[in-house]
Amino acid sequence: MAKAKAKTVFFCKECGYETPKWMGQCPGCHQWNTMTEEKINPVSRGVGKRGNNLPHQQLTGLFEVSMEEEDRSSSGIPELDRVLGGGIVKGSLTLVGGDPGIGKSTLLLQICRYQANSGKKVVYVSGEESLKQIKMRAQRLGGFKENVFLLCETDINAAAEAVREAKPDMVVVDSVQTMYSEEITSAAGSVSQVREVTSVLMQLAKVEGIAVFLVGHVTKEGVVAGPKTLEHMVDTVLYFEGDQTAIYRILRGVKNRFGSTNEIGVFEMKEQGLVEVENPSKVMLDGRPTDASGSVVVCSMEGTRPLLIEIQALVSPTSFNMPRRTTVGIDFNRVNLLLAVLEKKAGMQLGGCDAYVNLAGGMKLGEPAIDLGIICAVVSSYRNLPVHEGTLIFGEVGLTGEVRGVSHVEQRLAEAVKMGFTRCIMPKTNAEVLSNNICKKIQVIGVSNVREVIQVL
Repeated sequence: MAKAKAKTVFFCKECGYETPKWMGQCPGCHQWNTMTEEKINPVSRGVGKRGNNLPHQQLTGLFEVSMEEEDRSSSGIPELDRVLGGGIVKGSLTLVGGDPGIGKSTLLLQICRYQANSGKKVVYVSGEESLKQIKMRAQRLGGFKENVFLLCETDINAAAEAVREAKPDMVVVDSVQTMYSEEITSAAGSVSQVREVTSVLMQLAKVEGIAVFLVGHVTKEGVVAGPKTLEHMVDTVLYFEGDQTAIYRILRGVKNRFGSTNEIGVFEMKEQGLVEVENPSKVMLDGRPTDASGSVVVCSMEGTRPLLIEIQALVSPTSFNMPRRTTVGIDFNRVNLLLAVLEKKAGMQLGGCDAYVNLAGGMKLGEPAIDLGIICAVVSSYRNLPVHEGTLIFGEVGLTGEVRGVSHVEQRLAEAVKMGFTRCIMPKTNAEVLSNNICKKIQVIGVSNVREVIQVL
């Protein structure tokens, strides 16, 4: 049989878009000069290829499949267990991404410490650091016992063979971009190599029943570098958010086959590693000004957790022909849309003012429920009138100025009561269906449009 000829394709280094010919601009992510040429062997891309250890599957009836709970084990970090959906699942493949120095390797080494101290066998495969470097970090964390084995290797096939011989319960690979397969001619970190390495590790996790954690580098946009198929192949994708110079780090689950998505865990970086923050709302509100205009508190649902956070706005007359608009932690286009709603429906002349909107604490929120909080912060700063410190605000704002209802209202109000808030401005449609028990604990003010909100403020 004639051997299949290798062909040349072009991959985007940013998003992994594939095209048979070179392009100046990637059609996928619209970045310029990101196309790289690679020779692809059809066999290495999965055409007629099957792992040696994969058993042949047979047809199984739907009602013959037994429904049993996944074999989970605690990671030793309750905040991480929340994001993972209850703990580490046996045979799962988890991708952890984040900026350099934000704490990915530190967090995984802390997991290794707990697993080893629980009597499980752990293998840490590093393609970036030497054995002494890993040992130095482990000494800083402290508390390590036996059952943690280190391997400095960049050949994925050699690493996989060593793991099969060791038969561990958990494997950490740091990082997927440094690993390579000899079957692929392109350099380590390329689209083809990342895809092949992930395929080998996925087979290792599923066949051997090993929980595998991957560390992934991120691009300047904050997404994992390499093909988008990398995130499709793994079971769970976790992202570290926050500046490496900041104290608090946010671990967000954006994909999880074993639990809910968009769960977050809040950590604080200390000398002994990442320490979980049990009450993020209290942390986010520490240092909040009590009598300053342009400062309001909103409630956003992050997965199943209500999170109270401060939104700050500064509106001042501009000295430029074109007013400036700047946002931190909030979608820029969404803020511009809400400013246009204020001009059109509330008669506020914001065209001659600079507007700056900031989400305190280094968080990034995209839930529509914070729209009403942004509106109130801008109005408060524009009129230089502070909002009462015991007021919580949430609700979605439409283009016609209406305030739409949101979900999980009682959970949001329960968190507000726990944090000592006495008044809540919220959508009228939600306020009409609240139970009397909640209304006795906190004053609820329902509004149906932007004009009513301004009158209440």
